[in-house]
Order: sequence, then structure tokens, then C-alpha cells
Amino acid sequence: MEQFVPAGRSLSACRRVCFAAGHFLNDLCSSMWFTYLLVYLHSVLGFRSTYGGVLLLIGQIADGVSTPLVGYQSDKTSCFYGKRKTWHLFGTICVLVSFPFIFNPCLACNDSTPQWAQILYFSPFIIIFQIGWAATQISHLSLIPGLVSSESDRVELTAYRYAFTVVANITVYSVAWLLFHFQAQNNMDTSISDSLGKVDIPLFRTLALVMLATGALFSMVFHIGTKEEVTDSMSENQRILPSTSQEESPGLVFQWKHWLKEPSFYQVAFLYMCTRLIVNLSQTYISVYLTNSLMLPKNYIAIIPLVMYVSGFVCSLVMKPVSKRMGISITYLVGLLLVVGFAVWVLVDKSMGAETIYGAAVLLGAGSASILVMSLSMTATLIGEQTVGNQQHFIAL
Repeated sequence: MEQFVPAGRSLSACRRVCFAAGHFLNDLCSSMWFTYLLVYLHSVLGFRSTYGGVLLLIGQIADGVSTPLVGYQSDKTSCFYGKRKTWHLFGTICVLVSFPFIFNPCLACNDSTPQWAQILYFSPFIIIFQIGWAATQISHLSLIPGLVSSESDRVELTAYRYAFTVVANITVYSVAWLLFHFQAQNNMDTSISDSLGKVDIPLFRTLALVMLATGALFSMVFHIGTKEEVTDSMSENQRILPSTSQEESPGLVFQWKHWLKEPSFYQVAFLYMCTRLIVNLSQTYISVYLTNSLMLPKNYIAIIPLVMYVSGFVCSLVMKPVSKRMGISITYLVGLLLVVGFAVWVLVDKSMGAETIYGAAVLLGAGSASILVMSLSMTATLIGEQTVGNQQHFIAL
């Protein structure tokens, strides 16, 4: 069965929404992981900052190692359900069974349990979560070139995907703000203050469970509404392209080793890596910056990220016409300038307060949305019709 996408293939608006829903669970969990893990471990559970960093590092290493391995195995999978959707289902199950234990205290521990022992407790759940997250991410993004044919449609489908990412982040921060609000309004306990502490353990546990239930529902929508063309992996492998030039044999596919000889592979991989550094680092440390550096009340770890992602959502809505008019590269540059503007603002304004932080958050949110959508579009364009090669998996690594 042919692996290239027939010219003119597109998706209805309903199918696009169903596809984008497939990464919603990942986005919800990723938002909690990057935004709240460090402050939860350090300020809520009382972990030493180094131990919190170790657990975060374990998760990122597990993600980096599992991404190419899962991608390689998913390319070789032959299943009646579709190889991408099969791995997506596997990843979803891993996330659902592991994530609740990450934002919940050690079940077998007490106040005298050493923190290094709690690291051993949390590590397996974090590793399982990251393996599942990687499987879902890779399988979902790898579906894009097989669903639509034109670059414009790929940009639009990527924008749909990122719009759901922004909605997921908005959902997390909105629910977190509501939980903080209800905690302050309905609890007369004098031990509850504007600072994070052990009293906030039930709040984060509730937040995690609500996100998992919501994400599971959207994953069902994806599996019901997205149809993957089922192919025979053996027949694919018999048509591997022996050359590094796509133009010599259009419609045939690269093996992973051929992609290692492509300069564009390294260019896109480096750009995607830098983009992910900007997005992930800003998301990871914004809560720490707000509570530890600016000394703002704890509800700001929900309010400011919410402002960031609302601005990112608005930006994603105009991404397709802007990129079509200006080009992907120029649009990426504009987004990068917005991020630089945020960095300069924070550097210059040493006494940034509760009022001025909102403007800086808008810049960071809009800039991050622009560069992430454009980098993913470049990745999908690079993959093109090469739906068998492992280039996306190594780019993600």
C-alpha cells in the first residue's frame, strides 16, 4: 500500500478537531508537570530543591531515551488498528495509570521517611509517565503527514494541535485558580496562607485527577473520530529509498540512516531543540520566579500562566494567514523577537510587581505560541511524505 499522501487530501473541520483532541491529555499533564512539579515538590512536599531537580531530570532523561526507541518500534508495528493509533493508545494508558501518583504524597511514607527513599518511590511512576507521554506525542505528530497533503494544511493542522495545547494549559490554570479561590473562600483554617505548604496537597491531587478525567474523554474523541490508513510494515520496508534525494524517487521513503545524511534534518532538529528550551524552561520556572523571586501570592502561579496562554491562544488563531503571507521563517522570527522582548523587560525591570508582570506575560505567551507552531510546522514539512522514517523521533530527542 502506498505511503505517500495523495495530492489534494484534506480533512473536514470536524476531523481536524478530533485529531487535535488526541494530544489533549498529554498537554494537560505536561502543563502540570512543567509548571507545578518543582513548586509542588519543594514548597508543598518540602523536598530539598536539589531532590526536586533530580526527579525532574529523571523524567526528562526518560523522555529523551524513550522518544527515539518508541518511534523506532512504532514504525515497525503492524496492527489492524493502525500503528500510530496503537502506540497512542499504549501511551494514553501509561499516562493514566502513572500520573496520579506523581502529584500525591508517597503512600507508604511518613514524616521520618528520608527524601532519597521518596525519590525511589516517585521515580518508577515518573518513568512510566514519560514513556507514555513520548509514545502519545510521537504517534500523534507522526499522523499529520499521512492525513493531509499540502504545506498549508499541515500548518493549519499543527495550529489546531497547538490551539488544543493552549486550551489545555488554560484549563489547567483556570481550574487551579478556582481551587485556590475556593480554598481561600471556604476554609477558615488559619494555617492557610498566601504561601504554598502541605495544606495544599489535596488541592494539587484534585487538580491532577480532574485533568486526567478530562484528558481521557478527549482521547476517546480522538480514537473514535480519527481514521488512520492501515498499512503493511513489511511492504513499506521493501520500498526503502536507497538515495538521500527525495526528488529522485518521489513517493518512496527514507530509512533513518539516510536522514542522518540530510543537512535539513539537523537544521530543523536544532531549531526545534532551541524552541523547546525556550518554551519548557519558561514554563518550568515561571512559578518559581513568581513565588520565590517576586514573592507574589500563591494564586499567581495560576493567574500569570493563564494570561500567557490566553495570549498564546489568540496568537494561534491567526497563525495560518500570517504564515501564509509572511512565510514560516519570518513568522518564527517575529515570535522570537517577542520572547526576547520579554527577557529584556524582566532583566531591566528589577522591581517588577503584580501590575507590570501581566504585560510581560502577554509577550512571552504570544512569542512562545508563534515559535512553537512554526517549529512544528517545519518538522511536519520536513517529514512530508516520509511517514516511515524515524526523523521525527530523533528531532524530538
